[in-house]
Amino acid sequence: MGGIRITAEGLGLKGPRGWAFRGVDLDAEPGSLLAIEGPSGSGRTSLLLALTGRMKVTAGTATVGTARLPKQSAAVRRISALAHVAGVTDLDPALTVGEHLRERALLQRRFGTSVRELLRPRAQRATETGLRIDTALGAAGLDRAALPKGARTAVRDLERIEALRLSVALALVGRPALLGVDDTDLKLSEAERAEVWDLLRSIAASGTTVLAVCAEAPEGTAKVCTRTRDDEKTDAKTDDETEEKADALAETGRA
Repeated sequence: MGGIRITAEGLGLKGPRGWAFRGVDLDAEPGSLLAIEGPSGSGRTSLLLALTGRMKVTAGTATVGTARLPKQSAAVRRISALAHVAGVTDLDPALTVGEHLRERALLQRRFGTSVRELLRPRAQRATETGLRIDTALGAAGLDRAALPKGARTAVRDLERIEALRLSVALALVGRPALLGVDDTDLKLSEAERAEVWDLLRSIAASGTTVLAVCAEAPEGTAKVCTRTRDDEKTDAKTDDETEEKADALAETGRA
């Protein structure tokens, strides 16, 4: 699936503690990489979830492909996927890489497969599933053979950047037009961060539109900046992004 254009004007989301984000304007072309830059607690994850149809905005409008937010959130969810979002796409540390991939492939087959594809012979469907997994792993730059125990490596034994690549690969199994990746630079070395941004540029270059949350985007990367603003006090910030996200989800309802 090719990438899609994303536009937003005056986009905002208000929860019990005030504005998670407010006054966001952006225009991302199909197949582009857009960084959502801001400190923890600035509403950056909430904006990512809103633009992928997982949270309902309370101000402004946005268009994702041909779907308009907030009214057509379900349509946006069908063409988008998330990776590395704490509390949403968490990997099970006890499961292996292979188990995660098989589980995602089964879910994709059950909920993301057309009737025509279901009527194909089982062997053909299995071949297609294997191809989807291999393509997703290749796009995410994760080589199963290079892992300590191959596909049998448990998530708990992965390096941080390997876990991020696995999360991205799982998101790409569904061949989304829009990929949202959270915390792209969390607890990574400078060299690892450079690897991640090279990965995201590669995915965007293949045609998928990519939204990437970060504390600081590399020079030259298109970006939109977030900051928490309250009705009565400008630049008011929550101390914890997770707390802010939970509050916003409780207020608006999570898809």
